Amino acid sequence: MVGKIKKASDLTSTQFTIDKLVYGSKKKKLFWVVNLNEARFLAESQAIVKAGIDLNELSPDDVRINGESIEIHLPHVRIITFSYPADRFKESLYSKNFAFNKISVVEKEKLFRDAELDIRESLKYMGIRKTTEDKTRLLFEALLRNLGYNEIYMDFKEGELIAEPDLNIVQ
Repeated sequence: MVGKIKKASDLTSTQFTIDKLVYGSKKKKLFWVVNLNEARFLAESQAIVKAGIDLNELSPDDVRINGESIEIHLPHVRIITFSYPADRFKESLYSKNFAFNKISVVEKEKLFRDAELDIRESLKYMGIRKTTEDKTRLLFEALLRNLGYNEIYMDFKEGELIAEPDLNIVQ
């Protein structure tokens, strides 16, 4: 039975697209007091997040069968993939009013890295776990009913949604 459930592993994920506005500004001052001008940067970006469960973690102890009744303790929901592709970045505003006050490519990259970290930190508050659990539950109920089970009991193990990012990036 565990083998049949593990074969459904490709079907146990949900995909989310998260929109993020990236904003930055840089002021040019004369003698640290008088504002000469302000360069501004605004861009739209998107992160693509796939969440699911790893059915390879399912063990025979996680499945109990009693006639037409089945009880399953599914692995916890986690982020399977997270991508923040540069081809999804669209600059909306870039002001360069003054030749000596521009937002550099390095500064833009830092704004996008900060936006990515903000998205990663916010994932646990976006309802991704609950949505993925609900969709996984529906999928498994249909699969198990199709296999002849009338009483289906499912729960998910506890665990981290997303691993902490490695901030030791070579710069």
